Amino acid sequence: MYNVVGVRFKKAGKIYFFDPDGIVIERGQFVVVETARGIEFGNVVIANKLVDEDDVVLPLKKVLRVADEKDYLQVEENRSAAKEAFNICMQKISEHSLEMKLVDVEYTFDRNKIIFYFTAEGRVDFRELVKDLAAIFKTRIELRQIGVRDEAKMLGGIGPCGRMLCCSTFLGDFDPVSIKMAKDQNLSLNPTKISGLCGRLMCCLKYENDDYENAKEQLPDLGEFIYTSHGNGKVVGLNLVEQVIQIELMEQNKVIEYTLDEMIEEGVISSKAAD
Repeated sequence: MYNVVGVRFKKAGKIYFFDPDGIVIERGQFVVVETARGIEFGNVVIANKLVDEDDVVLPLKKVLRVADEKDYLQVEENRSAAKEAFNICMQKISEHSLEMKLVDVEYTFDRNKIIFYFTAEGRVDFRELVKDLAAIFKTRIELRQIGVRDEAKMLGGIGPCGRMLCCSTFLGDFDPVSIKMAKDQNLSLNPTKISGLCGRLMCCLKYENDDYENAKEQLPDLGEFIYTSHGNGKVVGLNLVEQVIQIELMEQNKVIEYTLDEMIEEGVISSKAAD
């Protein structure tokens, strides 16, 4: 077992485990840690806890210290410098006539590197841009091309539901989302109705997908012929959320409703559903 703390470097970023090095750290505190890209400043979202070896990536980097007033001041200075760097980079992109959209600029905590995040339709030859930026800032420069979902996560916004974007508020990772999920949930396949601000399928299609898949395994398929105590019928409607089946009785020319429990009690459902 390993004693670790979970740290986030962005509001809705991934959680990384670090060795607290004997320090008792509470959730909500900020710490300075050693990472693969240098010294970083992060928020503790998981206090000291023991985890199995399978849950961590070894070797664990150490927490250097709990952040103090000087560290907070450094973060604010970095943010201010990043805004200035953003404007300068925008000007240089225009001068070089590059087909790219600058999204965000970030200084590493120790200011050993500036990272410029951008989107573009294809590959961009930014070698001359990097030379110009390196000459101005006198430090390591990294230009990182990101996708439209990452752009939405960084910039934030309000989704079609009227709430702040999930990706910018609490989603640490992007789960795969497919059009099949929208079909299984009987949603409109109109792209404008199932796409987020990023133009991709909405992340929330994933949230209830497991429940819909479980319901589909238990319930009969649309169009399936079935026998009930009222006579032979055909499944003409499914409410997967409430697990209600609509059956059209062939001989009586009417539609009745059954819940899953009722169908199991009468023995009118297949064995796979009863399981």
